[in-house]
Amino acid sequence: MSVKTEPVRGVGPEAAEVSNGFEAQARRPVSEGEQITSLARTAVETFILQRRVVEAAYAPASTFLSQPSACFVCLKTLGRELRGCIGTVEPEKSTLAEEVITNAIKAATRDPRFKPLSGEELPALRYSVDVLGSLEPTSFEGLDPSVFGVVVTNLSGSRRGLLLPAIETIRTAHQQVSIAARKAGLQPDSPLKFYRFRTQRFSEWM
Repeated sequence: MSVKTEPVRGVGPEAAEVSNGFEAQARRPVSEGEQITSLARTAVETFILQRRVVEAAYAPASTFLSQPSACFVCLKTLGRELRGCIGTVEPEKSTLAEEVITNAIKAATRDPRFKPLSGEELPALRYSVDVLGSLEPTSFEGLDPSVFGVVVTNLSGSRRGLLLPAIETIRTAHQQVSIAARKAGLQPDSPLKFYRFRTQRFSEWM
């Protein structure tokens, strides 16, 4: 899969040139996981430096990137400090490639916990993409933060908080639920509904 760019209306001229990650990788075989993280990086670097949104070119329907899938894109510094992470619980785009592009740019510019990313920070970032499986209702006893992500809602479903699986500092289901509930503005000891999901994580970290 290759990428091309299209201008964003109402944004200033290009600030710098960014090499197309997929075209550079075309010289050697790459896994689809590498393509996914490369697409996230290319989307962020192109948007921050050129104020352009990359557009994923057509790919065969059999490829992972061509299927609709929800995902989270996370950016971390070389010291493994979170610099932005935003995603979707259900697919909002027609393909995973489009979902990755949109969420990568949002993680870099719209995560309310951080200021928008600057061009100077780009060389010191690493990218990971979690592709979400389907949600399944579960009980508290069915949670395992090392295996499953969790979605916590109130009984009406009007408030929802999510936490991805396999987070280094999260050891117990209680920790996982407490953080997800706080994200939703809920008390962990209030009546809650639980949903769990698996992810496929693709990361630039070795």
